[in-house]
Amino acid sequence: MNRRRTSAADFILNQGTTFFALVLFVIVSGIGVVLILDSLPTIREFGLDFWRTSTWDPVAEMFGAAPFIWGTLYSSLLALAISTPISLGVAIFTSELCPNWLKRPVIFTTELLAAIPSIIYGLWGIFVLVPMVRTLQTSLPDWIREIPLFSGPPYGLSMFTAVITLAIMIIPYTSSVAREVLKAVPIAQRETAYALGATRWEVTKVVLYYARVGIVGAVMLGLGRALGETMAVTMVIGNNLQASWSIFAPQYTMASVIANELLEAGTEMHISALIEIALVLFIVTLIVNAASRLLIWRMTRETKRTVVPAAKAVEIA
Repeated sequence: MNRRRTSAADFILNQGTTFFALVLFVIVSGIGVVLILDSLPTIREFGLDFWRTSTWDPVAEMFGAAPFIWGTLYSSLLALAISTPISLGVAIFTSELCPNWLKRPVIFTTELLAAIPSIIYGLWGIFVLVPMVRTLQTSLPDWIREIPLFSGPPYGLSMFTAVITLAIMIIPYTSSVAREVLKAVPIAQRETAYALGATRWEVTKVVLYYARVGIVGAVMLGLGRALGETMAVTMVIGNNLQASWSIFAPQYTMASVIANELLEAGTEMHISALIEIALVLFIVTLIVNAASRLLIWRMTRETKRTVVPAAKAVEIA
């Protein structure tokens, strides 16, 4: 009797969890299908020119998304360049160097950054970062402000403000995953290095080398987070249709143009153009996140392969 009840419970558990897992695939596939169908008018009308041209005129129904692609990639890569060293420093400190009494507060504070709503970051950016960036820009010498990278009006609402906001927002994601990857490195790797007379810095380099694939996956996960950020970036980037190399110039991203114009779109072609932007953003985000998860999975598998021989060696000894 007990065996029958156990078999029935196992069957319900297996089938139920399988069903819920399949529901996720159905939801993601459904989102992709809807985006493709709703963006067909602009796909047929403009083709690849939609991504190569810069004209965005809803009145004349001329749509080119090149400035938005540029703004998204430019802001995400700059934010990644700022956040990656900080994230790895936090991950190394909490996993290798931090004393036990300080570890929990540091981890809690880092993860708390991920729980703060995007709108809060946007408000903080407007009231704190925008005046600071404006002051920084006006205090620069004239010869520096003439360089294309630092040119632009001193509005404060700019690419640089959005980059700083994005960098702060993706730090907890990258550092949390990187910390877990570093913790997954077998203790035998550290003990072996110490036994050979290595210093703490040299042991840390060994651990980083061993976890390099997973760390790259953590950085890519942060990139995926930066690509899709909407509200905070929309509030501080300035929302200008002109693409520019200048970090102080107001610009646009794919997510921010969707947030700004979707509710005001009055024609089918305008709505289709915005949805096509969403489709490309959806595909890029999926690819980046899938690649990061693949790298982390590869790191975990390599760790398991290393742990088994080490355990056997200890057992034989």
